[in-house]
Amino acid sequence: MFGKVIGAVAGAQAAKHSAAIGGTGGALLGAVAVPLVRRLSIPALLVVGAGGYLAKRAYDKRHGAPAAKTARRSKAAEAASKA
Repeated sequence: MFGKVIGAVAGAQAAKHSAAIGGTGGALLGAVAVPLVRRLSIPALLVVGAGGYLAKRAYDKRHGAPAAKTARRSKAAEAASKA
């Protein structure tokens, strides 16, 4: 029971960052997600997590969101900036 309540609170908080899902919808999704996660095996959880990660990358790429990259400069660029 406490797991469902915690899942509902987490879902409601996550829904605040989404325009498509309201607080109540997020709470319902969070409460339903807890029993589903308990029944999944470890490999299935890894596949679901990897799928979510890949879906987010594809969404960000399609909508032009900047990817979090560190700036790496080549030795030639560093030498040119020092000169």
